[in-house]
Amino acid sequence: MAKITYIEHNGTKHEIEVANGLTVMEGARDNNIPGIEADCGGACACSTCHVYIDDTWVDKLPAKDAMEEDMLDFAWEPDATKSRLTCQLKVSDDLNGLIVNLPEKQI
Repeated sequence: MAKITYIEHNGTKHEIEVANGLTVMEGARDNNIPGIEADCGGACACSTCHVYIDDTWVDKLPAKDAMEEDMLDFAWEPDATKSRLTCQLKVSDDLNGLIVNLPEKQI
């Protein structure tokens, strides 16, 4: 299980324990975190689970694959370094302490 902090665009923090094997998106969805819409349900077919990874975590995560890179082109104000789709981030003990910042909106 990993403790993940989701920070809304307005600064509101939600610290949630997410079970290993789920995705960061599922952790947000299952805990009603505002700002993660997850319209495609985790199929990497939209960008409505887009977040900005905290600077301290950017280099600790697995690399984006081509499909995630393509979908991020549709996200709200994507950042080449920090933007990730939470449906593509599988939770493990290695993600304990992860901090994600939600964009102003999802599109």
